[in-house]
Amino acid sequence: MHIPDGFLSTPVWITLDLAAVPAVAWAARKAQADLESPGGTTGANTDDRRIPLLGVMGAFVFAAQMINFPVGLGTSGHLVGGALLAIALGPATAATVMTAVLILQAFLLQDGGVMALGANILNMAVAGVMMGYLPYRLWGRGKTRQAAIFLGGFFSVAISAALALGELMVSGAPLSHRLVVISGTLFVIGALIEGAITVAAVRAIERLNAGWVRPAEPVRMRSIVLAAVGAIALIGFGIVLASKAPDALESALSLRSEVNAALLDKNWSRELHRALAGLSGMVILYACLMMLARWFGRQRSA
Repeated sequence: MHIPDGFLSTPVWITLDLAAVPAVAWAARKAQADLESPGGTTGANTDDRRIPLLGVMGAFVFAAQMINFPVGLGTSGHLVGGALLAIALGPATAATVMTAVLILQAFLLQDGGVMALGANILNMAVAGVMMGYLPYRLWGRGKTRQAAIFLGGFFSVAISAALALGELMVSGAPLSHRLVVISGTLFVIGALIEGAITVAAVRAIERLNAGWVRPAEPVRMRSIVLAAVGAIALIGFGIVLASKAPDALESALSLRSEVNAALLDKNWSRELHRALAGLSGMVILYACLMMLARWFGRQRSA
């Protein structure tokens, strides 16, 4: 899903980088307002119980995106988390958090290009989050709620993938019709899995604390600690169990026939380095999001 450097033409990535700046600025400003408690009009009324959730959800998605699962034809996918963040935090705050996740991934893990960062932000943090939230906003009540959550996860990946493929095609990337069809099919499979995971994740979050999905309710610190432990566990187990197949944008032809052979092929020093980088990224992301939320509150009260 992440577009690496070297695949987008210079006019395309420059245009998308420039377009991402006002989009992220708007999301950050809206997120600042969303951190207000219901009915609050000043920073003094900022709901401090929601602030730790910002960092924990960002760290959780950062960890989850490091774990690839096989989707067929020797390729793999991973949870994007745009719809999940939007349902838990609201679309503007989710877009801000996802932007921070993508920035850290690009600079710390080299997952997605630095010059292509604007494209990845627009695809996943803006369009993916907004499209993921739309079904929940329209049909997220009553009997259609579970279907709306599933559609949110599905459409968040579908729109991000469609935009990425479109940007590559406009850039003149060598994508044959067959490869486009294969990639599109794999992205649909990944989107279906994303929808199912989003439904399961929202259910799990509501079991911990319904307030994480219904912001009017208080958020318990015990639930935050449990989610943080879960995010760290994802890093540890994911490094060992994650699929080693390449992402659908990188390749659709790399096949591995035996699990044992795949495990033996692992470069454990590299995997350890990636695990440590992932844990460091989680800590940095959590700290940055916490500081950002606190800064929003101070700016609001100024």
